Amino acid sequence: MARSLNKVILIGNLTRDVELRYTPQGAAVAAFGVATNRQWKVADQVKEATEFHNIVAWNKLAELCGQMLAKGSRVYVEGRLQTRDWVDQTGAKKYRTEIVIDEMIVLNGKARAGEGGTEDYNATHPAETSTNEVTSTDDLANLNIDDVLAGDTGAQGDK
Repeated sequence: MARSLNKVILIGNLTRDVELRYTPQGAAVAAFGVATNRQWKVADQVKEATEFHNIVAWNKLAELCGQMLAKGSRVYVEGRLQTRDWVDQTGAKKYRTEIVIDEMIVLNGKARAGEGGTEDYNATHPAETSTNEVTSTDDLANLNIDDVLAGDTGAQGDK
């Protein structure tokens, strides 16, 4: 069987505060939006476009997102694309594409409850994460996407 990959990595800003809820079974689920920007040049004119992404986190990561993130926070998130569909009250079929995250790093001090600086979910929960993870904003600055896709984020910058 052919191998496939469903992986999304974003760095952007929260467009709204985190909405934290709990399922009837007690599992935490957080939902929030992240905006990303891109710029390009066309005939000496700089153009800019913004994309808006729906983010979902579950369980302990959802609770951490609720505690550490606020509107305007700069964040690194990593996860997978998922599209849900449902029928609304009028009978129309609706679709929503979301990024279900399994990694999150706060990249600025906009966090709530006195949390400041760069916070890393992996650093505070090492037993719940893999060993090849980005652990600081310095690592992000030196990050090579080929290394990320290959699963090697250990040796940065000297390639």
